[in-house]
Amino acid sequence: MQRENLDRGILELREEIVRMSGLVRSALRESVRVLQSRDMEAAQRIVDGDEEVNRIRYDIEEKCLTVIATQQPVAGDLRSLFSILEIATEVERIGDYAKGIARISIGIGSKPLMKPIITIPILVDRVCAMLEDSMEALVACSAEAAREVAARDGEIDQLNDRSQRVILTFIMEDHRTMAEALHLTWVSHNLERAGDRVVNICERIAFTATGKFADLG
Repeated sequence: MQRENLDRGILELREEIVRMSGLVRSALRESVRVLQSRDMEAAQRIVDGDEEVNRIRYDIEEKCLTVIATQQPVAGDLRSLFSILEIATEVERIGDYAKGIARISIGIGSKPLMKPIITIPILVDRVCAMLEDSMEALVACSAEAAREVAARDGEIDQLNDRSQRVILTFIMEDHRTMAEALHLTWVSHNLERAGDRVVNICERIAFTATGKFADLG
């Protein structure tokens, strides 16, 4: 019975992370939509909504500690539980990037962007797809799937480089775009860092599955 309770507890914790990651993906996509639409009210909702993500992360931490204290986990279980704690933290930090992008939108103001953004929406789609697939690897506890997801971070880096070059051309064409362009470089940087966080998640999944830590970055 205790073994069943422990397994169920770990499964429920993973499900909570998957739920949290869904909220974070939605916030990340919405933050870029808001950047394009200049919807300040929606941007503020993203900032305010980050509190829910933080609350879930703290709940996961409390539940992990309760399971450790009451279910007598063995070595493999402890590896799973500590990885869950780390993954929850990484997902929460990706949520912070969504909040950061929303704050950048607020900082730019409600006026339309001086230049259309093309690469950033592609970038956010790729990052969100990585995050979603990393959650599938988590549920399956698959090191192979985690490695496949982490390998896609190279594309994220290339897209960020492309985005930064395009933004630089905005400034070269019209110096009046400088302030806005600098804001956009931070948006692109936030998305690139979100991709790095997904790689960290994949490393933890692979560690849980194999018992060996590997740098997948």
